[in-house]
Amino acid sequence: MDQPISAQPKRAVPDFSLSDREKNVIIAGSLLSMLLAALDQTIVAPALPTIASSLGHAEYLSWIVTAYLLTATAVSPLYGKLSDIYGRRAIMFAAIFIFLAGSVMCALAPNMLVLIAGRAVQGLGGGGLFALTQTVIGDLVPPLERARYAAWISGTWAVASIAGPLLGGAFAEHLHWSLIFWINLPLGLLAVAVINKPLRKLAIAGTSHKVDGWGAILMVIATFMLLLAVNWGGNRYAWGDPQIIGLLAGSAVFWLLFCLRLRMAEEPLVSLEVLSNRIVLTGTFTMFLLQGGSIGLAVYLPVYMQATLGMSPGDTGLAMLGLLLGTVVGAGTSGRLVPRVVNYKRIAFFGISASILGLGVLAYIADTAHLLEIEIATAIIGAGIGTIFPVSTISVQNAVERKDLGVATGLLTFLRSLGGAIGVAAIGAIALGNNLPLAGEGVAATTASGPHGSFSIIFLAAAAMLLAALIVYAFMPQKALRGSVPTETPIMPE
Repeated sequence: MDQPISAQPKRAVPDFSLSDREKNVIIAGSLLSMLLAALDQTIVAPALPTIASSLGHAEYLSWIVTAYLLTATAVSPLYGKLSDIYGRRAIMFAAIFIFLAGSVMCALAPNMLVLIAGRAVQGLGGGGLFALTQTVIGDLVPPLERARYAAWISGTWAVASIAGPLLGGAFAEHLHWSLIFWINLPLGLLAVAVINKPLRKLAIAGTSHKVDGWGAILMVIATFMLLLAVNWGGNRYAWGDPQIIGLLAGSAVFWLLFCLRLRMAEEPLVSLEVLSNRIVLTGTFTMFLLQGGSIGLAVYLPVYMQATLGMSPGDTGLAMLGLLLGTVVGAGTSGRLVPRVVNYKRIAFFGISASILGLGVLAYIADTAHLLEIEIATAIIGAGIGTIFPVSTISVQNAVERKDLGVATGLLTFLRSLGGAIGVAAIGAIALGNNLPLAGEGVAATTASGPHGSFSIIFLAAAAMLLAALIVYAFMPQKALRGSVPTETPIMPE
Protein backbone atom coordinates (compact mmCIF):
# COMPACT_ATOMS: atom_id res chain seq x y z
CA MET A 1 0.00 0.00 0.00
CA ASP A 2 2.92 2.35 -0.64
CA GLN A 3 1.34 4.79 -3.03
CA PRO A 4 3.85 6.40 -5.43
CA ILE A 5 3.44 10.10 -6.03
CA SER A 6 3.88 11.82 -9.39
CA ALA A 7 7.29 12.71 -10.79
CA GLN A 8 7.25 16.14 -9.20
CA PRO A 9 5.35 15.89 -5.91
CA LYS A 10 4.76 19.08 -4.06
CA ARG A 11 5.75 20.28 -0.64
CA ALA A 12 4.83 23.59 0.94
CA VAL A 13 7.61 26.11 1.48
CA PRO A 14 7.33 29.88 1.85
CA ASP A 15 7.03 32.10 -1.18
CA PHE A 16 8.61 35.47 -0.52
CA SER A 17 6.15 37.19 -2.89
CA LEU A 18 3.65 36.96 -0.04
CA SER A 19 3.20 40.30 1.68
CA ASP A 20 2.92 40.60 5.46
CA ARG A 21 -0.79 41.31 5.02
CA GLU A 22 -1.27 38.13 2.97
CA LYS A 23 0.63 36.10 5.55
CA ASN A 24 -1.57 37.49 8.32
CA VAL A 25 -4.69 36.71 6.27
CA ILE A 26 -3.55 33.10 5.81
CA ILE A 27 -2.81 32.77 9.53
CA ALA A 28 -6.17 34.32 10.48
CA GLY A 29 -8.03 31.99 8.12
CA SER A 30 -6.11 28.98 9.45
CA LEU A 31 -6.93 29.95 13.03
CA LEU A 32 -10.61 30.25 12.04
CA SER A 33 -10.39 26.70 10.68
CA MET A 34 -8.80 25.57 13.92
CA LEU A 35 -11.59 27.30 15.87
CA LEU A 36 -14.10 25.11 14.02
CA ALA A 37 -12.41 21.93 15.21
CA ALA A 38 -11.86 23.22 18.76
CA LEU A 39 -15.43 24.50 19.08
CA ASP A 40 -16.85 21.10 18.24
CA GLN A 41 -15.03 19.57 21.21
CA THR A 42 -16.90 21.87 23.63
CA ILE A 43 -20.19 22.94 22.01
CA VAL A 44 -21.91 19.54 22.09
CA ALA A 45 -21.84 18.72 25.81
CA PRO A 46 -24.57 21.15 27.01
CA ALA A 47 -26.93 19.94 24.28
CA LEU A 48 -26.60 16.20 24.99
CA PRO A 49 -29.82 15.91 27.09
CA THR A 50 -31.81 17.72 24.37
CA ILE A 51 -30.31 15.50 21.67
CA ALA A 52 -31.20 12.41 23.69
CA SER A 53 -34.82 13.50 24.06
CA SER A 54 -35.01 14.22 20.32
CA LEU A 55 -33.28 11.13 18.89
CA GLY A 56 -33.64 8.65 21.74
CA HIS A 57 -31.06 5.98 22.67
CA ALA A 58 -29.55 8.05 25.49
CA GLU A 59 -27.27 5.13 26.36
CA TYR A 60 -25.13 6.03 23.32
CA LEU A 61 -24.76 9.73 24.17
CA SER A 62 -21.12 9.37 25.21
CA TRP A 63 -20.30 8.24 21.67
CA ILE A 64 -21.19 11.70 20.35
CA VAL A 65 -18.09 12.96 22.13
CA THR A 66 -15.98 9.81 21.85
CA ALA A 67 -16.40 9.33 18.08
CA TYR A 68 -15.00 12.81 17.39
CA LEU A 69 -12.09 12.32 19.79
CA LEU A 70 -11.13 8.93 18.35
CA THR A 71 -10.94 9.94 14.71
CA ALA A 72 -9.47 13.42 15.28
CA THR A 73 -6.60 12.02 17.35
CA ALA A 74 -5.90 9.03 15.13
CA VAL A 75 -5.51 10.90 11.82
CA SER A 76 -3.53 14.01 12.89
CA PRO A 77 -0.05 12.58 12.10
CA LEU A 78 -1.25 11.43 8.66
CA TYR A 79 -2.27 14.97 7.72
CA GLY A 80 1.21 16.24 8.49
CA LYS A 81 2.78 13.74 6.10
CA LEU A 82 0.25 14.38 3.34
CA SER A 83 0.71 18.14 3.58
CA ASP A 84 4.48 17.72 3.24
CA ILE A 85 3.85 15.88 -0.05
CA TYR A 86 0.85 17.56 -1.65
CA GLY A 87 1.17 21.04 -0.16
CA ARG A 88 -0.72 22.79 2.63
CA ARG A 89 -3.53 24.31 0.56
CA ALA A 90 -4.90 21.08 -0.91
CA ILE A 91 -4.78 19.20 2.39
CA MET A 92 -6.13 22.13 4.41
CA PHE A 93 -9.11 22.43 2.08
CA ALA A 94 -9.65 18.65 2.18
CA ALA A 95 -9.74 18.77 5.99
CA ILE A 96 -12.22 21.68 6.00
CA PHE A 97 -14.60 20.05 3.50
CA ILE A 98 -14.47 16.67 5.29
CA PHE A 99 -15.30 18.51 8.52
CA LEU A 100 -18.19 20.37 6.87
CA ALA A 101 -19.53 17.14 5.33
CA GLY A 102 -19.58 15.60 8.79
CA SER A 103 -21.35 18.69 10.14
CA VAL A 104 -24.13 18.34 7.54
CA MET A 105 -24.49 14.63 8.44
CA CYS A 106 -24.87 15.57 12.11
CA ALA A 107 -27.35 18.40 11.49
CA LEU A 108 -29.59 16.19 9.31
CA ALA A 109 -29.21 13.05 11.44
CA PRO A 110 -32.56 11.23 11.76
CA ASN A 111 -31.26 8.94 14.49
CA MET A 112 -28.42 8.50 16.97
CA LEU A 113 -26.41 6.13 14.74
CA VAL A 114 -26.17 8.65 11.90
CA LEU A 115 -25.28 11.42 14.34
CA ILE A 116 -22.42 9.37 15.79
CA ALA A 117 -21.21 8.52 12.26
CA GLY A 118 -21.31 12.23 11.38
CA ARG A 119 -19.25 13.06 14.45
CA ALA A 120 -16.65 10.50 13.37
CA VAL A 121 -16.48 12.15 9.93
CA GLN A 122 -16.13 15.55 11.61
CA GLY A 123 -13.17 14.20 13.56
CA LEU A 124 -11.51 12.99 10.36
CA GLY A 125 -11.43 16.61 9.23
CA GLY A 126 -10.93 18.23 12.62
CA GLY A 127 -7.78 16.26 13.37
CA GLY A 128 -6.17 17.75 10.29
CA LEU A 129 -7.17 21.31 11.16
CA PHE A 130 -5.34 21.14 14.50
CA ALA A 131 -2.05 20.03 12.95
CA LEU A 132 -2.21 22.04 9.73
CA THR A 133 -2.82 25.40 11.41
CA GLN A 134 0.47 25.17 13.30
CA THR A 135 2.25 23.80 10.23
CA VAL A 136 1.09 26.70 8.03
CA ILE A 137 2.29 29.19 10.66
CA GLY A 138 5.61 27.32 10.62
CA ASP A 139 5.78 27.80 6.85
CA LEU A 140 5.18 31.53 6.99
CA VAL A 141 7.05 32.66 10.10
CA PRO A 142 10.68 31.92 11.09
CA PRO A 143 11.11 30.16 14.47
CA LEU A 144 12.55 33.23 16.17
CA GLU A 145 9.32 35.18 15.47
CA ARG A 146 6.90 32.25 15.62
CA ALA A 147 6.45 32.27 19.40
CA ARG A 148 4.27 35.37 19.39
CA TYR A 149 1.63 33.52 17.38
CA ALA A 150 1.26 30.99 20.18
CA ALA A 151 -0.93 33.47 22.02
CA TRP A 152 -3.27 33.49 19.02
CA ILE A 153 -3.50 29.69 19.12
CA SER A 154 -4.08 29.67 22.88
CA GLY A 155 -6.65 32.43 22.45
CA THR A 156 -8.45 30.31 19.86
CA TRP A 157 -8.68 27.45 22.34
CA ALA A 158 -9.87 29.80 25.07
CA VAL A 159 -12.61 31.20 22.83
CA ALA A 160 -13.72 27.64 22.00
CA SER A 161 -13.69 26.65 25.68
CA ILE A 162 -15.84 29.61 26.69
CA ALA A 163 -18.07 30.13 23.65
CA GLY A 164 -18.68 26.42 22.98
CA PRO A 165 -20.70 25.61 26.13
CA LEU A 166 -22.54 28.96 25.95
CA LEU A 167 -23.57 28.52 22.30
CA GLY A 168 -24.39 24.84 22.74
CA GLY A 169 -26.65 25.52 25.69
CA ALA A 170 -28.35 28.50 24.03
CA PHE A 171 -29.02 26.68 20.75
CA ALA A 172 -30.39 23.60 22.48
CA GLU A 173 -32.58 25.52 24.93
CA HIS A 174 -33.95 28.36 22.79
CA LEU A 175 -33.61 27.26 19.13
CA HIS A 176 -32.70 23.76 17.89
CA TRP A 177 -29.78 21.48 18.67
CA SER A 178 -28.96 21.02 14.96
CA LEU A 179 -27.72 24.64 14.85
CA ILE A 180 -24.69 23.39 16.78
CA PHE A 181 -23.61 21.80 13.50
CA TRP A 182 -25.15 24.18 10.95
CA ILE A 183 -23.07 27.05 12.36
CA ASN A 184 -19.94 25.32 11.04
CA LEU A 185 -20.95 25.86 7.40
CA PRO A 186 -20.74 29.68 7.24
CA LEU A 187 -17.61 29.67 9.41
CA GLY A 188 -15.92 26.98 7.30
CA LEU A 189 -16.81 28.62 3.99
CA LEU A 190 -15.59 31.96 5.33
CA ALA A 191 -12.26 30.36 6.22
CA VAL A 192 -11.97 28.92 2.69
CA ALA A 193 -12.79 32.29 1.12
CA VAL A 194 -10.27 34.10 3.30
CA ILE A 195 -7.27 31.83 2.66
CA ASN A 196 -8.01 30.61 -0.88
CA LYS A 197 -6.30 33.34 -2.89
CA PRO A 198 -3.24 34.05 -0.69
CA LEU A 199 -2.64 30.34 -0.02
CA ARG A 200 -2.29 29.79 -3.78
CA LYS A 201 0.84 31.93 -3.64
CA LEU A 202 2.51 29.71 -1.08
CA ALA A 203 5.39 28.29 -3.12
CA ILE A 204 5.81 24.54 -3.45
CA ALA A 205 8.78 22.34 -4.06
CA GLY A 206 9.24 18.61 -3.83
CA THR A 207 11.29 15.49 -4.06
CA SER A 208 10.20 11.91 -4.64
CA HIS A 209 7.87 10.78 -1.83
CA LYS A 210 5.62 7.86 -1.01
CA VAL A 211 2.72 7.52 1.41
CA ASP A 212 3.09 4.48 3.64
CA GLY A 213 -0.49 3.20 3.55
CA TRP A 214 0.16 0.15 5.72
CA GLY A 215 1.87 2.27 8.35
CA ALA A 216 -1.10 4.65 8.42
CA ILE A 217 -3.58 1.78 8.87
CA LEU A 218 -1.56 0.20 11.70
CA MET A 219 -1.22 3.53 13.52
CA VAL A 220 -4.92 4.39 13.22
CA ILE A 221 -6.01 0.95 14.51
CA ALA A 222 -3.52 1.07 17.40
CA THR A 223 -4.68 4.56 18.40
CA PHE A 224 -8.35 3.68 18.01
CA MET A 225 -8.06 0.63 20.31
CA LEU A 226 -6.05 2.53 22.91
CA LEU A 227 -8.53 5.40 23.05
CA LEU A 228 -11.47 3.02 23.29
CA ALA A 229 -9.78 1.33 26.25
CA VAL A 230 -9.09 4.57 28.13
CA ASN A 231 -12.60 5.90 27.42
CA TRP A 232 -14.39 2.70 28.48
CA GLY A 233 -12.09 1.67 31.34
CA GLY A 234 -13.57 2.47 34.75
CA ASN A 235 -16.72 3.76 33.05
CA ARG A 236 -18.52 1.28 30.86
CA TYR A 237 -16.31 -1.62 31.98
CA ALA A 238 -14.02 -2.24 34.93
CA TRP A 239 -10.32 -1.91 34.12
CA GLY A 240 -9.85 -5.62 34.74
CA ASP A 241 -12.67 -6.75 32.42
CA PRO A 242 -11.68 -8.86 29.39
CA GLN A 243 -12.94 -6.16 26.98
CA ILE A 244 -10.49 -3.55 28.33
CA ILE A 245 -7.59 -5.97 28.66
CA GLY A 246 -8.25 -7.18 25.12
CA LEU A 247 -8.29 -3.63 23.72
CA LEU A 248 -5.06 -2.71 25.51
CA ALA A 249 -3.35 -5.92 24.38
CA GLY A 250 -4.59 -5.43 20.82
CA SER A 251 -3.36 -1.83 20.83
CA ALA A 252 0.07 -2.94 22.05
CA VAL A 253 0.28 -5.50 19.25
CA PHE A 254 -0.61 -2.96 16.57
CA TRP A 255 1.83 -0.41 18.01
CA LEU A 256 4.54 -3.07 17.82
CA LEU A 257 3.62 -3.81 14.21
CA PHE A 258 3.68 -0.08 13.49
CA CYS A 259 7.20 0.19 14.97
CA LEU A 260 8.34 -2.73 12.81
CA ARG A 261 6.77 -1.05 9.79
CA LEU A 262 8.74 2.12 10.51
CA ARG A 263 11.95 0.11 10.16
CA MET A 264 10.84 -1.82 7.06
CA ALA A 265 9.03 0.81 4.96
CA GLU A 266 10.90 2.50 2.15
CA GLU A 267 9.58 5.83 3.39
CA PRO A 268 7.82 5.41 6.77
CA LEU A 269 4.87 7.51 7.86
CA VAL A 270 7.11 9.18 10.48
CA SER A 271 10.73 9.21 9.38
CA LEU A 272 13.30 7.58 11.65
CA GLU A 273 15.33 10.76 11.32
CA VAL A 274 12.54 12.72 12.99
CA LEU A 275 11.92 10.07 15.65
CA SER A 276 15.63 9.85 16.53
CA ASN A 277 15.86 13.60 17.05
CA ARG A 278 16.24 14.18 20.81
CA ILE A 279 14.48 17.54 20.70
CA VAL A 280 11.48 16.03 18.91
CA LEU A 281 11.33 13.04 21.26
CA THR A 282 11.60 14.99 24.51
CA GLY A 283 9.49 17.92 23.25
CA THR A 284 6.57 15.78 22.11
CA PHE A 285 6.68 13.50 25.17
CA THR A 286 6.75 16.57 27.42
CA MET A 287 3.53 17.74 25.79
CA PHE A 288 2.02 14.26 26.13
CA LEU A 289 2.56 14.31 29.91
CA LEU A 290 1.71 17.97 30.43
CA GLN A 291 -1.51 17.74 28.44
CA GLY A 292 -2.53 14.71 30.48
CA GLY A 293 -2.29 16.73 33.68
CA SER A 294 -3.77 19.98 32.32
CA ILE A 295 -6.77 18.43 30.53
CA GLY A 296 -7.43 16.12 33.46
CA LEU A 297 -7.44 19.18 35.72
CA ALA A 298 -9.72 21.13 33.35
CA VAL A 299 -12.23 18.25 33.30
CA TYR A 300 -12.32 17.65 37.08
CA LEU A 301 -12.01 21.22 38.34
CA PRO A 302 -15.72 21.92 37.58
CA VAL A 303 -16.65 18.66 39.33
CA TYR A 304 -14.69 19.83 42.39
CA MET A 305 -16.40 23.24 42.36
CA GLN A 306 -19.85 21.68 42.14
CA ALA A 307 -19.24 18.95 44.70
CA THR A 308 -17.25 20.94 47.27
CA LEU A 309 -18.47 24.52 46.83
CA GLY A 310 -22.02 23.65 45.75
CA MET A 311 -21.80 25.75 42.60
CA SER A 312 -24.18 25.30 39.67
CA PRO A 313 -22.92 24.08 36.30
CA GLY A 314 -23.40 27.57 34.84
CA ASP A 315 -21.42 29.21 37.64
CA THR A 316 -18.57 26.72 37.31
CA GLY A 317 -18.27 27.61 33.63
CA LEU A 318 -17.61 31.22 34.59
CA ALA A 319 -15.29 30.15 37.41
CA MET A 320 -13.13 28.30 34.87
CA LEU A 321 -12.15 31.64 33.32
CA GLY A 322 -9.22 31.94 35.74
CA LEU A 323 -7.59 28.78 34.38
CA LEU A 324 -8.40 29.55 30.74
CA LEU A 325 -7.35 33.20 30.76
CA GLY A 326 -4.25 32.31 32.77
CA THR A 327 -3.24 29.89 30.02
CA VAL A 328 -3.70 32.55 27.35
CA VAL A 329 -1.66 35.09 29.35
CA GLY A 330 1.08 32.52 30.00
CA ALA A 331 1.31 31.56 26.32
CA GLY A 332 1.29 35.20 25.20
CA THR A 333 3.98 36.19 27.69
CA SER A 334 6.12 33.20 26.76
CA GLY A 335 5.70 33.97 23.07
CA ARG A 336 6.91 37.53 23.53
CA LEU A 337 9.89 36.47 25.66
CA VAL A 338 11.22 33.65 23.48
CA PRO A 339 12.85 35.89 20.82
CA ARG A 340 14.44 38.01 23.56
CA VAL A 341 15.83 35.29 25.85
CA VAL A 342 18.87 33.30 24.73
CA ASN A 343 18.15 30.36 27.03
CA TYR A 344 14.46 30.24 26.11
CA LYS A 345 13.99 26.82 27.74
CA ARG A 346 14.05 28.52 31.13
CA ILE A 347 10.77 30.32 30.39
CA ALA A 348 8.73 27.11 30.33
CA PHE A 349 10.86 25.49 33.06
CA PHE A 350 9.90 28.22 35.53
CA GLY A 351 6.33 28.22 34.22
CA ILE A 352 5.76 24.50 34.74
CA SER A 353 7.44 24.72 38.18
CA ALA A 354 5.00 27.48 39.16
CA SER A 355 2.06 25.32 38.02
CA ILE A 356 3.28 22.39 40.11
CA LEU A 357 3.57 24.62 43.18
CA GLY A 358 0.11 26.03 42.47
CA LEU A 359 -1.37 22.54 42.30
CA GLY A 360 0.37 21.67 45.55
CA VAL A 361 -1.22 24.68 47.26
CA LEU A 362 -4.61 23.83 45.76
CA ALA A 363 -4.32 20.28 47.07
CA TYR A 364 -3.47 21.61 50.54
CA ILE A 365 -6.46 23.98 50.72
CA ALA A 366 -8.90 21.89 48.65
CA ASP A 367 -11.29 21.01 51.48
CA THR A 368 -11.52 24.51 52.97
CA ALA A 369 -10.79 26.87 50.05
CA HIS A 370 -12.97 29.82 49.08
CA LEU A 371 -13.73 30.64 45.46
CA LEU A 372 -11.33 33.61 45.37
CA GLU A 373 -8.45 31.42 46.56
CA ILE A 374 -9.27 28.83 43.91
CA GLU A 375 -9.42 31.49 41.19
CA ILE A 376 -5.99 32.86 42.15
CA ALA A 377 -4.46 29.39 42.32
CA THR A 378 -5.94 28.23 39.01
CA ALA A 379 -4.89 31.46 37.26
CA ILE A 380 -1.29 30.84 38.37
CA ILE A 381 -1.53 27.19 37.29
CA GLY A 382 -2.94 28.16 33.90
CA ALA A 383 -0.29 30.84 33.33
CA GLY A 384 2.46 28.36 34.12
CA ILE A 385 1.02 25.71 31.82
CA GLY A 386 0.60 28.27 29.04
CA THR A 387 4.34 29.00 28.91
CA ILE A 388 5.18 25.55 27.49
CA PHE A 389 2.99 25.69 24.38
CA PRO A 390 5.04 28.17 22.32
CA VAL A 391 8.36 26.78 23.53
CA SER A 392 7.55 23.15 22.74
CA THR A 393 6.03 23.87 19.33
CA ILE A 394 8.88 26.12 18.24
CA SER A 395 11.56 23.77 19.59
CA VAL A 396 10.16 20.78 17.71
CA GLN A 397 9.65 22.69 14.45
CA ASN A 398 13.07 24.33 14.72
CA ALA A 399 14.75 20.94 15.22
CA VAL A 400 13.71 19.42 11.86
CA GLU A 401 14.33 20.23 8.24
CA ARG A 402 11.59 22.01 6.32
CA LYS A 403 10.71 18.82 4.44
CA ASP A 404 9.70 17.23 7.78
CA LEU A 405 7.85 20.22 9.24
CA GLY A 406 4.37 18.74 8.69
CA VAL A 407 5.34 15.33 10.08
CA ALA A 408 6.93 16.78 13.22
CA THR A 409 3.99 19.13 13.88
CA GLY A 410 1.49 16.32 13.27
CA LEU A 411 3.37 14.10 15.73
CA LEU A 412 3.30 16.86 18.36
CA THR A 413 -0.45 17.40 17.84
CA PHE A 414 -1.11 13.66 18.00
CA LEU A 415 0.73 13.16 21.30
CA ARG A 416 -0.91 16.24 22.82
CA SER A 417 -4.38 14.85 22.02
CA LEU A 418 -3.47 11.33 23.12
CA GLY A 419 -1.98 12.64 26.36
CA GLY A 420 -5.15 14.57 27.13
CA ALA A 421 -7.35 11.50 26.61
CA ILE A 422 -5.13 9.26 28.73
CA GLY A 423 -4.79 11.92 31.42
CA VAL A 424 -8.57 12.26 31.79
CA ALA A 425 -8.88 8.47 32.02
CA ALA A 426 -6.10 8.21 34.60
CA ILE A 427 -7.50 10.95 36.82
CA GLY A 428 -10.98 9.44 36.39
CA ALA A 429 -9.66 6.11 37.70
CA ILE A 430 -8.15 7.92 40.70
CA ALA A 431 -11.47 9.69 41.33
CA LEU A 432 -13.34 6.38 41.18
CA GLY A 433 -10.90 4.73 43.58
CA ASN A 434 -11.29 7.58 46.09
CA ASN A 435 -15.10 7.77 46.13
CA LEU A 436 -15.19 11.01 44.15
CA PRO A 437 -17.88 11.92 41.61
CA LEU A 438 -16.85 11.41 38.00
CA ALA A 439 -16.89 14.02 35.25
CA GLY A 440 -20.48 14.89 34.35
CA GLU A 441 -21.91 13.77 37.70
CA GLY A 442 -21.23 16.91 39.74
CA VAL A 443 -23.68 18.01 42.41
CA ALA A 444 -26.39 15.51 41.51
CA ALA A 445 -24.12 12.53 42.11
CA THR A 446 -22.70 13.99 45.31
CA THR A 447 -26.15 14.68 46.73
CA ALA A 448 -27.34 11.20 45.87
CA SER A 449 -24.31 9.31 47.11
CA GLY A 450 -23.55 11.33 50.23
CA PRO A 451 -20.07 12.41 51.45
CA HIS A 452 -17.16 11.95 49.11
CA GLY A 453 -13.39 11.79 49.51
CA SER A 454 -11.03 14.74 49.25
CA PHE A 455 -10.28 16.23 45.84
CA SER A 456 -6.72 16.84 47.02
CA ILE A 457 -5.74 13.55 45.42
CA ILE A 458 -6.91 14.85 42.02
CA PHE A 459 -4.75 17.95 42.24
CA LEU A 460 -1.76 15.91 43.44
CA ALA A 461 -2.21 13.52 40.52
CA ALA A 462 -2.22 16.46 38.07
CA ALA A 463 0.88 17.85 39.80
CA ALA A 464 2.62 14.47 39.43
CA MET A 465 1.93 14.46 35.68
CA LEU A 466 3.33 17.98 35.36
CA LEU A 467 6.37 17.01 37.41
CA ALA A 468 7.00 14.08 35.05
CA ALA A 469 6.67 16.50 32.12
CA LEU A 470 9.16 18.87 33.77
CA ILE A 471 11.70 16.06 34.23
CA VAL A 472 11.44 15.03 30.57
CA TYR A 473 11.60 18.67 29.50
CA ALA A 474 14.84 19.15 31.46
CA PHE A 475 16.51 16.61 29.14
CA MET A 476 15.39 18.41 25.96
CA PRO A 477 18.41 19.96 24.20
CA GLN A 478 18.19 23.61 23.25
CA LYS A 479 18.96 24.64 19.68
CA ALA A 480 19.43 28.24 18.59
CA LEU A 481 16.30 29.45 16.81
CA ARG A 482 16.57 30.25 13.12
CA GLY A 483 16.07 33.96 12.66
CA SER A 484 14.73 33.73 9.12
CA VAL A 485 13.12 31.26 6.79
CA PRO A 486 15.65 29.27 4.72
CA THR A 487 15.92 30.68 1.22
CA GLU A 488 14.92 27.69 -0.83
CA THR A 489 14.23 28.20 -4.51
CA PRO A 490 10.44 28.05 -4.80
CA ILE A 491 8.59 26.25 -7.56
CA MET A 492 5.29 27.97 -8.10
CA PRO A 493 2.13 25.88 -8.48
CA GLU A 494 1.11 24.97 -12.00
